[in-house]
Amino acid sequence: VQLVESGGGLVQPGGSLRLSCAASGFTFSSYGMSWYRQAPGKERELVATITATYRSTTYADSVKGRFTISRDNAKNTLYLQMNSLKSEDTAVYYCHRPTGGYWGQGTQVTVSS
Repeated sequence: VQLVESGGGLVQPGGSLRLSCAASGFTFSSYGMSWYRQAPGKERELVATITATYRSTTYADSVKGRFTISRDNAKNTLYLQMNSLKSEDTAVYYCHRPTGGYWGQGTQVTVSS
């Protein structure tokens, strides 16, 4: 199992970023997936989840209405569209497959003017 995140970077408050997670080594379409984040000095927190068949998504209250989780099972890729970014969204963002507890290496998102 391999999960590789990309798309992080530096963005101004109010800006947008789209994170991607390329999955390999397993049947991507069979598993629910999640995005987590960890800010400096804080515990890792759940940001969003999506079921295998894209029938259900959930979000942390702090990102609801601003972030959208999605997946393209044909491309074995998980996405996180982040809009209206705030400084408090600054963190390392991780792709996660809950079944088996697999994590990507993370991608840094910094929201700053």
